[in-house]
Amino acid sequence: MKLLRYGPAGAERPGLLDADGILRDLSGVVPDIGGDTLSDAGLARLRELDPAQLPAVPGQPRIGPCVAGVGKFICIGLNYADHAAETGKSVPPEPVIFLKATSAICGPDDPMEIPQGSVKADWEVELGIVIGARAKNIPQAQALDHVAGYCTINDGSERAFQSDMQGQWTKGKSHDSFGPIGPWLVTRDAVPDPQSLDLWCEVDGIRHQAGNTRTMVYGVAYLVAYLSRFMTLHPGDIIATGTPPGVGLGLKPPVFLRAGQRIRLEVQGLGMQDHLTVDVQP
Repeated sequence: MKLLRYGPAGAERPGLLDADGILRDLSGVVPDIGGDTLSDAGLARLRELDPAQLPAVPGQPRIGPCVAGVGKFICIGLNYADHAAETGKSVPPEPVIFLKATSAICGPDDPMEIPQGSVKADWEVELGIVIGARAKNIPQAQALDHVAGYCTINDGSERAFQSDMQGQWTKGKSHDSFGPIGPWLVTRDAVPDPQSLDLWCEVDGIRHQAGNTRTMVYGVAYLVAYLSRFMTLHPGDIIATGTPPGVGLGLKPPVFLRAGQRIRLEVQGLGMQDHLTVDVQP
């Protein structure tokens, strides 16, 4: 299934994209795409529905973030060896973990703000994991049972804030609009192997990133189990799994974003994002 949320920011409604690409309204069935809806039982109930019996949504409404009420937005750094190399860093002996503020979450086609004082705004296409069942100290063999599905993520970054300033990475990763998720949450039954997905990102029509999740240093199951040792994962939590090479920081010479540019990115089968960069909004 492809689950999504549509409508004005802050007033999104739950929806489903049927096999013909028609957006169907789910607001009469579930309150939102989050919480219990993401459990195995909740998803099973949605699978029993006949999409043709659900109301079709007219027009072309805004598509919002595909998950509501995200509790934690967890990110993994340097999880592709070739990306680590382009940034001048070694492959970490354990996953690098940082958090992105949930206020950074936005829709897949919303504008991407360039922060005030930014000189090194950057892009990162990533596979996103959406947790569907509580996970605490779980073994790797059971990790995927706790996954509701997957989505496309752009891990927006301001490298000067992230690395040139003192402190940790979070402040370079958390500006408003730096965490677009979606367009869809694709349930795990429709993604038989999350370690074989192509992903790409282009800026103003120039493709800079083109990779595959098979080259991740730490795979999906490992990451879910590993994180569950340090924090309890809850339904609706999101994990951004790292990016392949081709980020602006790694280009020679480096290239960074400015207002008025177009960013398009996609993870295979999980839908495309399309952002116009804009100056920071009040």
